[in-house]
Amino acid sequence: MAYNGLTFIDLFSGAGGLSEGLSEAGFHSLFAAEIDPVYAQTYQKNHVGTEVVTADIRTLDASQVRERLGIERGGIDLIAGGPPCQGFSINAPIRSVLDQRNHLFKEYLRFVDAFAPRAILIENVPGLVSFEKGATLHAILDALAELGYGAGVRILGAAYYGVPQMRWRTFILGLRGKTLPPSSFPEPVCHAPIRPNFTTMFNGHSLVKSPSPETDARFTTVEDAIGDLPPLQKGESGLPVKGYAGPPACDYQKRARVGTVGVVNHEAPKLSPINMQRLHYIRQGGNWTDIPDNLLPKGMQRARKSDHTKRYGRVDPKGLASTILTKCDPHWGAYFHYSQDRSFTVREAARIQSFPDHFIFTGSLAQQYAQVGNAVPPLLAKAVGLSIRSILEEGE
Repeated sequence: MAYNGLTFIDLFSGAGGLSEGLSEAGFHSLFAAEIDPVYAQTYQKNHVGTEVVTADIRTLDASQVRERLGIERGGIDLIAGGPPCQGFSINAPIRSVLDQRNHLFKEYLRFVDAFAPRAILIENVPGLVSFEKGATLHAILDALAELGYGAGVRILGAAYYGVPQMRWRTFILGLRGKTLPPSSFPEPVCHAPIRPNFTTMFNGHSLVKSPSPETDARFTTVEDAIGDLPPLQKGESGLPVKGYAGPPACDYQKRARVGTVGVVNHEAPKLSPINMQRLHYIRQGGNWTDIPDNLLPKGMQRARKSDHTKRYGRVDPKGLASTILTKCDPHWGAYFHYSQDRSFTVREAARIQSFPDHFIFTGSLAQQYAQVGNAVPPLLAKAVGLSIRSILEEGE
């Protein structure tokens, strides 16, 4: 079967953040595999023309998938994927080589072997670089080389690409039968107040892609990201589709609104009475250290003021958000709204992740938060996708 334009499949697709960014970069998604049925439902809702399979990838025959799609070996442009990263994450309680999720890279490579795409893209956490003192990353690069792919790796800061949060991701890119050009990874488009808190060195070189001195664009702030969304009280649901608070005030808001009729997934979570008391004391840009000791959880009453600096944080509207996790629980991060006495809604978290407003999340409220927190920021994925597209089109 012939397809127009650049094509890709997405393995371990999640809700579809990586695919959303690649689609914005001009790629067409043909197939996605995701083990979680709710994540797969969200992916399908937002990528209507894609074949989405809900299954453990270890049960899928890669060659049969390729044949069902009507693709010759070597006939697809890109295989993208983010094999589960929990076993590598620096946030994991124990990083273990025995964690079975760490071995799902082999399943990704099995699909690469069966499809022989022109390019590959693997996305993961920064902790992958230091896991087993770099042995895992070496093994992945060696395996790609055995399959005929010249590959490289970089750690990209999402804020350098217009995403208003402190989030870092590792990207591996590879080209079939070619050496990966030094320019394969996207150049940062702005400076941002972020710095890595993880190992950045691999083979004696830093993997972090930093802005050049000539880059002068300002970073996207939290207020840029969510300032036009309608205000809510804690626990308020309101209409399923809401109107905007006003006209878009910046390009980020204009981009978010393209193709949408209003604001969905925008219901304010409830807050306990004790958290409302704590919130009363927290200034913009402040955190748990603003809260009187008698209102703090007992474990935090004994903590040093320099510890847990993001917990019970109220974001600075002129700054970046902390990393959006799988739940916007104020006990774990700076998830209090800068001017409204409540935590972020799913839509606000999605805006901070750079999802457009037409992207709809399904499932329970907890499941929606998890989908947003586990996603690749689409703007970051778009930047990577545009770089890959440029390389592939130059080679045609």
